[in-house]
Amino acid sequence: MDDEQLRAVTIGELAPYATKVVIEDYDPRWPAWFAEDRARILDALGERALSVEHTGSTSVPGLPAKPIIDVMLLVDDTADEPSYVPALVAAGYRLRIREPEWLEHRCLRRRVEDGDPHGVNLHVWSPRHAAEEIDRVLSFRDWLRTHDDDRDRYAATKRELAAQAWRYVQNYADAKTSFIEEIIAKARG
Repeated sequence: MDDEQLRAVTIGELAPYATKVVIEDYDPRWPAWFAEDRARILDALGERALSVEHTGSTSVPGLPAKPIIDVMLLVDDTADEPSYVPALVAAGYRLRIREPEWLEHRCLRRRVEDGDPHGVNLHVWSPRHAAEEIDRVLSFRDWLRTHDDDRDRYAATKRELAAQAWRYVQNYADAKTSFIEEIIAKARG
């Protein structure tokens, strides 16, 4: 994703990534952090939350990661922001990304630097707009949870990429794409 594309989907100021990407060893607190956020989301949305899943590297035991919990929230229609965003904002999340052109994806977040106890990226999807992407994310997570060799290869890739300088953290994420695609192909194979 280039700078112009990032500006187009970012809510608020788009500032270059001010620090180096930090990959930490797996932290056994990460599942508990997810459980806290899952409860917070369910309290805020009730039945409007179709599913709340722990995704991303912090959801894979033994995998080093940036210490930010990735959460996948499924709602009926992500384009209908009034049906869920105000409740999530009231629960302490901030809308940061709006991507109507890419599967109606939304991302809200919490950050330690804003006073939150831990960082969270809350990815909001709808099965009606993003069924394929939802399956891809869950397939990738589930494969790494059950294939230690690929988990370890991914850990090495992440550490190698984290050692580089990145203008935006999205650039770091984009650099992992070929590995992620390889694993998704295996998982669906």
